[in-house]
Amino acid sequence: MNSLFLGVLLILWLVLGYKIYGSFIEKKVVKIDENRTTPAQTLNDGVDYSPAKNPLLFGHHFSSIAGAGPILGPLLGVLYFGWLGALLWVALGSVFLGAVHDFTSLMTSVQNKGTSLADISEKTLGTRTRFIFSVFLWLSLALVIAVFAVVAAQTLVSQPEIVIPTFGLIFAAMIFGWLIYKKGVNTVAATLAALVFLFLLIFLGKLYPLALPSTIFGMSSQTFWFFILIIYSFFAACLPVWFLLQPRDYISTWILFIGLGIGYLGLVVAHPRLNAPAFISFGSKGGPLWPMLFVIIACGAISGFHSVVAGGTTAKQLSNEKSGKLIGFGGMLTEAALAGLVIFIAAGALIWDPSAAKELSFQYLMTATGDPIKAFSMGYGKLVSSLPSITVVFGSFFGMVMLNAFVLTTLDTGTRLGRFIFSELLGRKVQIFKNRWFSSVFILIFAAILGATEGYKAIWPVFGASNQLVAALALIIITSYLVGIKSPKRYTLIPAMFMLVTTLAALFYLGYHFFIEKNILLGIVSVILILLALVIVYDARKILFTKYKRS
Repeated sequence: MNSLFLGVLLILWLVLGYKIYGSFIEKKVVKIDENRTTPAQTLNDGVDYSPAKNPLLFGHHFSSIAGAGPILGPLLGVLYFGWLGALLWVALGSVFLGAVHDFTSLMTSVQNKGTSLADISEKTLGTRTRFIFSVFLWLSLALVIAVFAVVAAQTLVSQPEIVIPTFGLIFAAMIFGWLIYKKGVNTVAATLAALVFLFLLIFLGKLYPLALPSTIFGMSSQTFWFFILIIYSFFAACLPVWFLLQPRDYISTWILFIGLGIGYLGLVVAHPRLNAPAFISFGSKGGPLWPMLFVIIACGAISGFHSVVAGGTTAKQLSNEKSGKLIGFGGMLTEAALAGLVIFIAAGALIWDPSAAKELSFQYLMTATGDPIKAFSMGYGKLVSSLPSITVVFGSFFGMVMLNAFVLTTLDTGTRLGRFIFSELLGRKVQIFKNRWFSSVFILIFAAILGATEGYKAIWPVFGASNQLVAALALIIITSYLVGIKSPKRYTLIPAMFMLVTTLAALFYLGYHFFIEKNILLGIVSVILILLALVIVYDARKILFTKYKRS
């Protein structure tokens, strides 16, 4: 099968999905009102609530939801089940589930003063649901921060060429935000200047790789970078959103846009045949195709983390409800385009045969080396090397820069979101928990302990299922809100039920195998997640099991 043919079909499908289904959801379900003021305007505090320019907000939102997920998940999906199932799930899931989930999460929050879905759930499902969902989200965010800080630290050690662009971008973002929002500099001109500076940083990083000694201040170089990233996350979570977080994410998005454009251009020129199997088996090392494919590939199809971002930082910056479709629905479909490109890289640019050249063998890179990051960067380098003046080495390096830029966006946004949830949960009774500096410390201390002691390894295997459980529960909360405002609910209820059944099946499967393997901790975590989900389903039973009104 020619990868170019499938690539064209995927992009066409995503464009039509945005224009037709996205517009339908906007008019019939969300019912946006562009004349209604948003929380960014009415609650503008210059720190968290701040009206953003659409390009910058799209950049922030997309960078935050993307992270490493739409790269790592599709690679594993192809490895375990073949490219066909992975591609179909990305294409169908992104339009009918993921984009609806993201868009409705965003607008539900916007229409409720920019508060999180956890806080909104109290109005529709009760205090118990709010408490359970808030604690669950907070713990999930701490785990994500710990894991992504470790991954980013490992990348800085193994690829010292990206140290200068990684940290230079932070200072460039602060200057960019100051120029745009305080000096009124034209966005296009500032963007062009930022991109020139960004590529200068990449060039300098390649010229002067910053490799630290194996031990620094009594710590390994990886541990040192880990704590530097934790400190960065603290300031990124507390400084005004327009000053660092939003502009850094916006500039980072351009790295991906350029990388995505070059990648699809490489697909046009090279159009490699998909040499990986279209279908491998209903059962694999990753488990049965259903439900595990739908848990392994989250970002790119549907991911619970997106609802936390949409109803957290993004909702507090949306300047007009009319922009919600572009940012919520469009951001998810852009991520699906990235996930599709990754599938084409895994199945076509790399070689499936494990006995082939090791540096380009997909199976070898994914199984023998256990390094999906290297698999993506090598495959990306191979694909774009078909273009003039781009070598495999440079293409692989740029692929690594893409990945690392988005790992950092997950870190800083995740910390800010954790602060919001912590403040909403405890700030009503204890005033000091509303202090952004104070409340940010708690999640970072917990994340630092998980990362520094490698405690995250004990519970990370169940994170994929817990992330998809967040998506199911978020859709249940959104559905309960839609019922309250007399809006059609089946467009969120049906995805909610599918994700709920799928995720619970995955947790039952994982929990059973954890107990068989005598991994009691993970088995208990799986049981707890199932019980928490069932409690929320019980609270939402009138919504879930009452025949919905067709409209």
